[in-house]
Amino acid sequence: MDASLDSIEQAQATMIDLAVRFGPRLFTALLILTIGFFVGRAVASAVHRGLKRVDMEPPVRLLLVRIVRIIVLALFITLALQNLGIELLPLIAGLGIAGAGVALAMQGLLGNVVAGLSIIFTKPFRVGEYISIVGEEGKVDSITLFATTLSHPDRSIVVIPNRKIVGEILHNYGCIRQLDLSVGVAYDTDLPTASAVIREVLRANSCVLPEPAPLLGPKSLDASAITLAVRPWVAVQDYGRAAMEINRAIVEAFRARGISIPFPQREVRLIEATPPTRGRAIA
Repeated sequence: MDASLDSIEQAQATMIDLAVRFGPRLFTALLILTIGFFVGRAVASAVHRGLKRVDMEPPVRLLLVRIVRIIVLALFITLALQNLGIELLPLIAGLGIAGAGVALAMQGLLGNVVAGLSIIFTKPFRVGEYISIVGEEGKVDSITLFATTLSHPDRSIVVIPNRKIVGEILHNYGCIRQLDLSVGVAYDTDLPTASAVIREVLRANSCVLPEPAPLLGPKSLDASAITLAVRPWVAVQDYGRAAMEINRAIVEAFRARGISIPFPQREVRLIEATPPTRGRAIA
């Protein structure tokens, strides 16, 4: 019983001694980390406000703000560790060895980071532009270090890892797209009149951009119709709606003007064969 009490008293004395020796240092280290957190956030906010005045891509601005915040936090963490009396050189060496192992285990994520930096600084596309890549297409919503997010016309979200983008063939439409519509007219139709009607329809549609000018002309001479190509330019967000509105307006305008939109027809003729003449029998 006395031995147990002695052990408890010794443990209590040890705890009190550690608290007296390291308590103030630990409290100071926590205070330094707390101050560092708020200072880092304040400095990052100030840098973000300053970079807003500079013509810079949002992903680049966000990356610089995060780097500044990480640097400030790293400085305060170093101060806290020094206050605790921890040797930094062995710690840095150990972190370097651990970092090498983590890098080998996270090659995919690091590949995304490198590709993300390449996208951010080379700017093959920007936020708000419409792109098509690796079988997907959509409006660029965000570009981060790890992935690029596209907003699809059907209101779904497509998230593409950055390493899947770099090195692939990229089709960047920018902020406008060109519709590729076709309408057929009969061969006896007056083409200038039909073209004038289509141009009226395009001018009346609010989605069609005046510049660049729409392209309009005969596309092909088909079996039963002359196919006219109608290729106006519209904003990315109006692409789907504009196609339906223009097609409907062209049909209504053609009907009102008496312009025929022919459908495929085939003329089939049946020729009655003459029955063969039988020869006379020889007696």
